Amino acid sequence: MPDQQETRTRTRNRWGEGDRLRGEILDAASTVLSELGGEDGLTIRGVARAVGIAPASIYQHFTDRAALVSGLLEHEFARLRTLMNAAAEETAPDDPTGGVRAQLRAYCAFALANPGIYRLMLSKGSHRPAPDARPVGPMMDVIGQLAEGFQQCVDSGRALRLPPDRAATVVFVGVHGRVALIQGGRSNTPMELVHTFIDELLSLVFA
Repeated sequence: MPDQQETRTRTRNRWGEGDRLRGEILDAASTVLSELGGEDGLTIRGVARAVGIAPASIYQHFTDRAALVSGLLEHEFARLRTLMNAAAEETAPDDPTGGVRAQLRAYCAFALANPGIYRLMLSKGSHRPAPDARPVGPMMDVIGQLAEGFQQCVDSGRALRLPPDRAATVVFVGVHGRVALIQGGRSNTPMELVHTFIDELLSLVFA
């Protein structure tokens, strides 16, 4: 049976290591999605094959494909925000402007390195709970994280042309547009040019 062959390619986790297997499943789903370039071809069986387990083992953690996609989104948004936070923490504590710049660089690097995941995150990362309500979701949390960075700039005496939340939205839309142009053109744009764009974009929102 194919499933039996799949289970033999991987050492069984010891008791209590289910969380590790869940992480391996999500990492494999991320890799498979990146290779496919889109969500449509992502299947439980394909992810199981990538991990080296039987599909039934995935169902112990995710009830169906929709649950797997939902778990993958949560996993990847957490990874993105961790990368952005880590980048900001590497800047000087008294340089909040540098912290925002570092977060944007980390965001662009993640998006360009993970095009399939990035498209999924954009398409399912926010929604409106009601027609007249503000969007909510993990992508809005990322924008909120940028807004907090801009607020720190204001608190340190660096004036903005816009309120922090608007500045975060404008800058987010700008970097997303740059990433989309690069991915649509399928060109190897040097990261130095992306960094220059970020600097130019930030210069427009700071007074």
